[in-house]
Order: sequence, then C-alpha cells, then structure tokens
Amino acid sequence: MKKGFYTLLMAQFLSAIADNALLFAAITLLSTLHAPSWHEPLLREFFIIAYIVLAPFVGPFADALPKGKVMFISNGIKFFGCLAAFLGLPPLYAYAIVGIGAAAYSPAKYGILTEMLPSSQLIKANAWMEGTTVTAIILGPIFGSSISANDPYLGIAIIAVIYLLAAGFNYYIPKVPIDHKMPQRNFMFLLRDFWHSFTTLWRDTQGQVSLAVTTLFWGAGATLQFVVLQWAKEVLHMEQQAASVLIAIMAVGIAIGSIGASLFVKLEDAVKVLPAGIFMGLLVVSMSLIHTSEIATVVLFCIGVLAGYFLVPLNSLLQHRGHALLGAGHSIAVQNFNENIGILLLLGIYTLMKHQHLPINIIIIIFGTFVSISMAIIYKLYLKHTKEKLFPLN
Repeated sequence: MKKGFYTLLMAQFLSAIADNALLFAAITLLSTLHAPSWHEPLLREFFIIAYIVLAPFVGPFADALPKGKVMFISNGIKFFGCLAAFLGLPPLYAYAIVGIGAAAYSPAKYGILTEMLPSSQLIKANAWMEGTTVTAIILGPIFGSSISANDPYLGIAIIAVIYLLAAGFNYYIPKVPIDHKMPQRNFMFLLRDFWHSFTTLWRDTQGQVSLAVTTLFWGAGATLQFVVLQWAKEVLHMEQQAASVLIAIMAVGIAIGSIGASLFVKLEDAVKVLPAGIFMGLLVVSMSLIHTSEIATVVLFCIGVLAGYFLVPLNSLLQHRGHALLGAGHSIAVQNFNENIGILLLLGIYTLMKHQHLPINIIIIIFGTFVSISMAIIYKLYLKHTKEKLFPLN
C-alpha cells in the first residue's frame, strides 16, 4: 500500500469514531435538555436526510476537487455542527449539520481509493477501511457515552477536537488528479447529471447487482441493530447495555469477514460471494429458535462474518464500475442515495410491524426470509443476464 493510504486510513478512523461518539453525546444532551424521548430516533433521521437530499450534488463536488481537500472541508462542516451544538443550537439541527458534512465526506472517502490504488488492491483497501470503520462503531458509542456522561457539552467539545485532528490528516493526503470534473455547475444540469449517473449504474450488469446488494445490506443492517436489541430484551432478557455487546460482537464478525474477503476474493469474482448473503438471511431466521446468550453470541458473530465477506467485494466492484463509467464521486453519491433510501424504507417497515404488535420472533423470520429471498433473486437474475450475454438468443 502507498504511504498516503495510511494517512487516509487514520483520517477515516478519527472521523468515524467521532461520528459514532457524537450520536451518544447528542442523545445525552437531549436527555439533559428534557427533550421528548421520540427525539432520539429522530437524530438518525435528521442525519440521514442529507445523504438523500444532497446526493445529486456531493458526487460532483467530490469529483471537482482533490478528494483529500473535499474530506478536509467535510470534517470542517462536522466541526461546525459540534460548535453549533456547544453554542446552544438544538441537537437535532446541529446533528443535521454534521450529516451534511458526512454526506459530502463519503463519496470522497471511498472514491479516492480508486484514484490512489490499482484495482488489484481495492478489496484489500476496502477491508482496511471497513475494519477501521467497524472498530469505530465498536469504540465510538463507549467513548461518546463516557465523555458525555457528566457533561454532554464537554463531550461534544472533545469530539469537535477529534474532527479537527481528522481534518489535519486529510490535509496531508497526497493530491491525486481531478477525475470527471463537471463541465457545468448549474442546478438543473447537476440534477440531470445525477439522473444519468443513477440510470447508468442501474443499467450496467455488474453495477446493478452490486448496487442492489449494498442497498439491501445497509437497509437490513440498520434494521438488524434494532431487531437484535429488541430480541435480546424480550427473548434473552438482557439489559440494553448487555444487548449492545451483541451488536459489537456482530461488528467484530464483519471485520473478520472483511479480512477474509481481502485474502481470498478477487475483484473479478466478487459476484460469486452472493450465496454468503443468502446464508446470512437463513442465520437471521435461526435467531427465532435461540434462547441462550451463548448461542446468540456465536450466531450473531457468524452473521457478521458472512456480512463482511460478501459486502467488501461487492462494494469494491461497485467502486470499480462506478469509477470506470462515471467517476468515483458520482458513483458513491448514487450508492449513498440508494442505501439511505433502503435504510429509511426497511426501518419504516420494521416500525410498522412493531406498531402492529407482531412478536419479535415473527419479525425476525420475516426479516431473515426477506434477506435470503432477495439475495437469491439478485443472484439468479445476474446469472441469467450473464448467460444471455454469453449465449444470445437469435
């Protein structure tokens, strides 16, 4: 790996741990301000909405400048969001500002990999990126809760300093040539350009399958966190703090699965890992038969391993195809747009099932079955499409 990659990796780790810590610091701040309890899940909604609304613009922004500079600016926006919260802006609005920074950061974070490294190193690089992100997901909530327990404003101030440190590392990322710079910057052109990027990726065979899988994965992953917490409470009779350990164990599994993918899966074979997604869904269904925390730990770890094993190659394939067809920033913006719509939809369906008072084990069976069937359909359609290309009908 090039030296600049490790600078990027350190910047990513600092930014990710600050993102994950800030959520818990913001939740503590809401409690201190005696905000209604339903404001807590709204934090995530306010954060995610920027990814969807700004999707047509953050891709061109990421491709118009050196991506290290884009990441530097994005962490500056996150710092400003923390500063606004510290100065008294309501947490929901302050966290929405941080979401704007995160939405701009993401296309540059992943897009720079295709510009900095050859395609043969993309899976390995993605495994390192996912590993640092998962580590931040594990450590961030613990860190955020501890530094904000007595004084949430002090916690937010510490997180703001971490964003500044991340920006400092961003500043020293080697500059790479600007890729796919936009010929125009007016509003309508950007919307048409985003629509072109959106349809181009969905029409490309490899782009289509990787985009469908990553959209499904992130929607399912966000929902699975809530499902596991509720299941642990109702079936395993665990407190929320103990239940959160199960989420951490699943995250460790994702990291190990990512490493396995980097060692054993080549980019040209990325689609062949799709059966791992089918088995992952079946393991989720098996949760409905588990009644002990020890077995739950093993099953959730295995779910994480399978998730990491199929996510990293398909993420790499999407980056490779997007870079070839559109430009890295454009393709990641389309990916973020789809994935966050997936999160909103699947979380909405889960909320509806909860509203209908469905037993948690029924929800688990529906959810796991949906994931397995969806993965199987995507895999079958891909095989059919590639076979028709090899043996076209007359």
